[in-house]
Amino acid sequence: MASQTEKMSQATAHMDEKIDLQTISSRIKNGEITRVVVLAGAGISTAAGIPDFRSPNTGLYDRLAPLNLPYPEAIFHISYFSHTPEPFYAIAQARHPGNLKPTISHAFLALLAKKNVLHFAFTQNIDGLEQDAGVPTDKILWAHGNWKSQHCWKCKTEYPDDLMKKAIREGEVPYCLKAECGGAVKPNVVFFGQSLPFEFDEKQKLVPEADLMLVMGTSLKVAPCSQLPRLVKEGTPRLLINMERSGDIGNRKEDVCLLGSCDQGVRKFADELGWREDLEALWKVAVDSMKDDREFEGGPSLDECIARVASQMDERLKISEGHKRMLEGHLSNKLAQIMSRPASQP
Repeated sequence: MASQTEKMSQATAHMDEKIDLQTISSRIKNGEITRVVVLAGAGISTAAGIPDFRSPNTGLYDRLAPLNLPYPEAIFHISYFSHTPEPFYAIAQARHPGNLKPTISHAFLALLAKKNVLHFAFTQNIDGLEQDAGVPTDKILWAHGNWKSQHCWKCKTEYPDDLMKKAIREGEVPYCLKAECGGAVKPNVVFFGQSLPFEFDEKQKLVPEADLMLVMGTSLKVAPCSQLPRLVKEGTPRLLINMERSGDIGNRKEDVCLLGSCDQGVRKFADELGWREDLEALWKVAVDSMKDDREFEGGPSLDECIARVASQMDERLKISEGHKRMLEGHLSNKLAQIMSRPASQP
């Protein structure tokens, strides 16, 4: 493994070298790159069956249209969830990680760790599939939390796993077990309007230490994770594997953009590294180990869950409007009676 002095000398020698995927791969193989920092987004999980958020028509936010939300992101905003948790649990039944298996992209992150070149990984995903693929928990931060546990949003009391699984299987909203509370239970994920884990500020200090930043499957539109690639030192390669360019990656001469799906990109990267056989084997182990763990398999599709809850919300709205009309009619009758009384009558 190259020493820090040797790396500085190599970096000077590489100043005018054209950077591409082959160059990055060569530097990993010869020990020049030993500290890879990763930022992963929704794109690494789409092949597992989770739609991304913003793609027109197929993205989650467009598919939520039947729910008539005030705005699509409201489904993940704590202020909306606090009084209307049904939309979140509409998608929870179909999108729960218990239905999912790691993708080849998740396995690639685990392989980086196994090859001792993963310095640290940040993920914006809440599915926890990186851990299922074998990424060590001390090498990753779930910046937006994950589904591994849950609590009452209101009083913060922990909620049992078995009851949470039962509620999701049945498509119901779980509520706090404390009778005097009654708040909706939420998984330990970070909603809009909530703070990121306190570890984020500390772990982002690792980014400038990177000798390669790998950004995968993210639009880089959600702060503060979107700012992480900017913390990489000038001269350090940044590799983007994504369907399209995102953020400012591509503006530096040492940036490399590998456009396409994440799974296609990591397989190409693995081929350049000579790791393809290792990658496929690691992925197979991860998938096979979860064959008996798919607790929610065979349930309704995402669109079916959305349609069911949309119908329930429409019915509730009709009842609410009917009650409103009844009250208005009652008040009108009372007013008419008052107006018809003689002036001397109270």
